Amino acid sequence: MYIQIIQLIEKNINLILKVSSLDEDFRRYLKDQINFGVKLYERMKKVFYLLLCGAFVLNTLSAQTADEIVDKYIKANGGLDKLKSIETTLMEGKINAQGMEVGINMISKKNKGAKMVIELMGMKGWTIMTPDSGWIFMPFQGQTKPESMTSEQIKSSIDQLDLEGELVNYKEKGHAVEYLGMDDVEGTDCYKLKVTTKTGNTHYMLIDPTSNYIVRKISKQKADGKEIDVTVDFSNYKLTENGYLFPHTISAMGGPVEFTKVVINGNIDDSEFKPMN
Repeated sequence: MYIQIIQLIEKNINLILKVSSLDEDFRRYLKDQINFGVKLYERMKKVFYLLLCGAFVLNTLSAQTADEIVDKYIKANGGLDKLKSIETTLMEGKINAQGMEVGINMISKKNKGAKMVIELMGMKGWTIMTPDSGWIFMPFQGQTKPESMTSEQIKSSIDQLDLEGELVNYKEKGHAVEYLGMDDVEGTDCYKLKVTTKTGNTHYMLIDPTSNYIVRKISKQKADGKEIDVTVDFSNYKLTENGYLFPHTISAMGGPVEFTKVVINGNIDDSEFKPMN
């Protein structure tokens, strides 16, 4: 805008200089003003150019930093081919809640479905979800039959069907990753990445700069019409029998789940992801 104003002033002053009746001193004054305006215009062009270049460099550096962190994470977790080869997962564990032992079994099949079974007080509750459907049955909460998930619940949970993880080939998947700097996790400064998925979900990944493992994931979800942060911590990383690195302790609001069995690429039938009787 400032450049356009200067150019307009310069044009009008040049028109005035063509008027023959002007006093010579006034002509010199106007010429001085023109020269000043031209010099200011040139300086401002340089400033704007430098600002534009600076913005471009900052954006480039930010993108490079995010990609470098993602690359380190992928390498630390076995490499791109290893992560892309994950087709199914089976995890068995338990959680101690208020003096009670709760059994938790989780199975997933890449882009097909996920199921979690909870065993408590001789009863089994479960959640099942597929790319377009989902069901919840929790008899401990008084449910007598399965209930369908809402579209919002399915949308907020759909990313868990990507067994590779949102960071793997994130650009090809249509996700965006932004490096937000460092953030504290239990006394350790960790890389903080903001992941916005193609479906519009937002996750924050906290990655330990020494191990390059994800140690915390914060997901934005909606509950009762309000947006909440769901925080999950990952620790106790171990290799499975076939060489896949997985966290064997996962902590959320209910407490830490200790997984005693983790099987990668075992046989899981699609029928597992249909509502149970």
